Amino acid sequence: MTTEQSGATGRSDADPRPAPEETEAEKPPATADAPHEAGATDDATAKADGTGDHAPGTDDAEDGDRDDKPADPFSAFGPAPEPVFGRVRRATRAVGRFLVHEWTLAAVAALALAVAMTWPTLRYPRYTLPQDYWDPSLQAWQMAWSGHILRTDPAMLWHSNAFFPENWSFAFSDTLLGYAPAGLIGVGPEHAVLRYNIMFVLAHALAAFGAYALARQLGAGRIGGAVAGAGFAYAPWLLAQAGHLHIISNGGIPLALAMLARGHGWSLRYGYRPRRRHAGWAFAGWLVAAWQLSLGFGIGLPFAYLLAGVVLVAAVLWFVRRRRVKRPFGRRLFLADLFGGLVFAVVGGLLAIPFFKVAELHPNAARTLAEIQLYSPPASGFFTAPAESRVWGELHEGARAVLPWSPEMTLLPGFVLYALAAGGLFFSVWRVRHRLFLLAGVLVTMALGMGTRFLGGRFTYVPLFDYLPGWNGLRTPGRMMLWTTLLLGLLAAGAVTAFCMRVRELAAERVPPWPGPWLRLATLVPLLLVLAEGLNVTPHPVVPQQPAVMRVVDGPMLVLPSSQNLDQPVMLWSTDRFQPMVNGGSGFTPNSQTQIREATVSFPDFASIDYLRRVGVKTVVVLPERLGGTPWEGMLDRPVEGLGVSREQVAGAVVYRL
Repeated sequence: MTTEQSGATGRSDADPRPAPEETEAEKPPATADAPHEAGATDDATAKADGTGDHAPGTDDAEDGDRDDKPADPFSAFGPAPEPVFGRVRRATRAVGRFLVHEWTLAAVAALALAVAMTWPTLRYPRYTLPQDYWDPSLQAWQMAWSGHILRTDPAMLWHSNAFFPENWSFAFSDTLLGYAPAGLIGVGPEHAVLRYNIMFVLAHALAAFGAYALARQLGAGRIGGAVAGAGFAYAPWLLAQAGHLHIISNGGIPLALAMLARGHGWSLRYGYRPRRRHAGWAFAGWLVAAWQLSLGFGIGLPFAYLLAGVVLVAAVLWFVRRRRVKRPFGRRLFLADLFGGLVFAVVGGLLAIPFFKVAELHPNAARTLAEIQLYSPPASGFFTAPAESRVWGELHEGARAVLPWSPEMTLLPGFVLYALAAGGLFFSVWRVRHRLFLLAGVLVTMALGMGTRFLGGRFTYVPLFDYLPGWNGLRTPGRMMLWTTLLLGLLAAGAVTAFCMRVRELAAERVPPWPGPWLRLATLVPLLLVLAEGLNVTPHPVVPQQPAVMRVVDGPMLVLPSSQNLDQPVMLWSTDRFQPMVNGGSGFTPNSQTQIREATVSFPDFASIDYLRRVGVKTVVVLPERLGGTPWEGMLDRPVEGLGVSREQVAGAVVYRL
């Protein structure tokens, strides 16, 4: 790390400890009109507070020695040599500095908090999945497929084993491709479920850590940053998304923004400080943004458009102020932005190709405004919690009952977060204009989140749907609440940081100052309240056990019965061998799959068998225990004589070979 390890602390590498919060909080704010003076002020403040370039804990002792003892006259001629540490001692000191560094402690705290707040996800991680076993089974299969195909035949990445005989089937929904390295480890359904649960917990940890890093970089104190991180990662509305890992995996957004701000020497509280620029952080921010985009366009596409807008605004401001601020970037930072932005654009373009190909081949995959209307939440959704909320779930049961589709319309970010953000409009370390910008962002993202429910969407969501490439693939406007939550967290962080500063002032005024620790403890109350609203009662059902027949039967095959929900566990069961199969569940149903399901309702008969042979299916696997209540109920009583197929019992299943 460089001299600005904690975002806006003004510390040097000589002192690896996290800067005291009061040092940062008491720095005089810099204006955007005088960036050089702001940087000088910060450095002077850091030195005056004892967190600058000198080693802490040494100068005071030396001053005391000068008062009590005469100076050694020979010291001017023979000064004591500097101590030279060996490799082991230097390594030990470096490890010690790393272990007590703010970012190390923040990462460890985020991991521990994620395990606790998502419990019991890791209680039986090989056998249960959070929320349900439908979409999580699909996403567990996605990670397994990406790892498997990268090991075997990367060129076939987008042509998965599901949805046979369709091509580009891996792009039928968000892919979580960024988790492919995890997919390289382990084979089979149990490992896929274990992998999913681990990534589920790590996604929460990264979300909290990323939002904390962003708040700290913008100028919030440590407790304020923790409130922003907890509010972003554990907002009640996200509990309804526990079955959607591609929505939970949002931590790369604030982390990339924090890195980009750090690389450009910019902070919301202190403005632009050229001496704090760092090209490496800027380039790393672009890489993290590209990785976030690879997890899915559901939340990645708005992020991409936000970054494009930031680049455009920055270019315009530079052009307007180019005579007042000379060389605002520098060659290295300019190259970092150029190549980093190019990497982001190339990754986005390459990932978009399969999805545009799917849209071309399957017109029924396109979203319509009628579908957007179906998923657009009313304003009451912003104050309604999902059933998975331990605090508000039962209390809001009546409010959920009147929502057309409550899983995507219960958008409460937390009443505590609302209150802290409202307080941050009047009492904050952010400047007034910055508070107004954050408030405007909250209102705009809420309006977008309402889809067509806000003035019919004519001035908000519909223009984006009509004119922005790819936006018509987003069917759930309520997920824009992700940005609302982040902005509310930043407003809350400003209020909590100001509150912490006031607490320290009150503690310092008391004589004797013994109530200080109790007042400092009071600063944790906002954080604890935010976490309390994030407590969950998310169900963790046991995943249906893989039928033994899936480990021995070859494809191309069809597993009956088949439907959107029934097929998702089948995809998970295929992670031993990845046989080609008609089964598959995603955001839409291809026409070929619908036709095969309809044609096989009468299976086995001449028409259905002939149709399956023409499609290329060679094996039909029937799971008797799942037939009840489906269109295929009773099919096992039909004879097969004279049909040219064989039927046999294999490990409790019935296998027809065509």
